[in-house]
Amino acid sequence: MRVITFLAIALSLLLFSCNSEPSLQKYFVDNQEKPGFVVVDVSPSILNLDKTKLTADQSKALSSFEKMNILAYQINDKNKSEFDVERKKINEILKDTTNYQQLMKFGSGKDGASISFIGDEDHIDEFILYGAKSDNGFAVVRILGKDMNPADAMTFLSVLKESNIDMKQLEALKGLMK
Repeated sequence: MRVITFLAIALSLLLFSCNSEPSLQKYFVDNQEKPGFVVVDVSPSILNLDKTKLTADQSKALSSFEKMNILAYQINDKNKSEFDVERKKINEILKDTTNYQQLMKFGSGKDGASISFIGDEDHIDEFILYGAKSDNGFAVVRILGKDMNPADAMTFLSVLKESNIDMKQLEALKGLMK
């Protein structure tokens, strides 16, 4: 009898502790197999860098980068209403200020882009780049890392400029955005 009681309590704690709030991670998982969506996971190896030529700051920024997840949705004549629904879902997720802190927002109305992050300003776990264009589609990029900060992000962008990106990892995105 004690075993059954213990199992019932453990199961109920497990069920109640699960977070059912929408998140970008859950959105990516839920939509990765759906028509119209393209999901690409990018590893740091895509950069093809000569690490001996990096400065100490560039090495630190690069070491904080773990991977990138890209989810894109291309609009066409048949999926315009679905596009609006999916765009609203992304916007609602990113409005959750308890999880996502917005750094910048560009554009207005249905076209625009934003940069957000998860974590605190000195220990960022994830940068989120989101862009939508009503006649083209949208893309969400999750840059995952450990103890990133805005300065590291800017340094990382300088590293990207010097990299010799392996386009094979981005093949699925080819021709998606005009």
